[in-house]
Amino acid sequence: MLDEKSNFLRELFLRHKRDLLNYLRRRVGPEDASDLLQETFVRALRRSEFDTVADPPAFLQQIAVNLSRDFARRRRIEAGCLEFGDPPEEKASEEAAPGARLEADEKTRLLREAVEALPPRCREAFILYLSERLPLDEVARRLGVSRNMAQKHVRLAFQRCRAALD
Repeated sequence: MLDEKSNFLRELFLRHKRDLLNYLRRRVGPEDASDLLQETFVRALRRSEFDTVADPPAFLQQIAVNLSRDFARRRRIEAGCLEFGDPPEEKASEEAAPGARLEADEKTRLLREAVEALPPRCREAFILYLSERLPLDEVARRLGVSRNMAQKHVRLAFQRCRAALD
């Protein structure tokens, strides 16, 4: 029974993934569309009565619509709660112990590698925000993107930098 359902969903996925992915790209952007596409099919697979659905493609489309709405709502809430303050200005003191300087140098190297590994637009937004101390509105204007997109780039950069230091 599970194999039949899996095979049915695989065929459905192969036939409809392009349309659903295009829809999700328009709604949430290319960075998050593939994750939501996967979640669409995971939710369909978890539904015990999926084989009784009258119109499976329409059902998948509705799942994608709901996921994109939830995603947009979550981003609006995050944007309202997450404001970036002034970037920190910490540097290792020249008078610090050699071990502390080595640790600071290692952290600097890890951060530099994390920034270099960022996607190009994300890296550019992060550098404009931190190095040039531009407000998000100006970063967005220079990149030709919305303020929310600039904020998303900077948020991703901070997350990757934090992960590199953990």
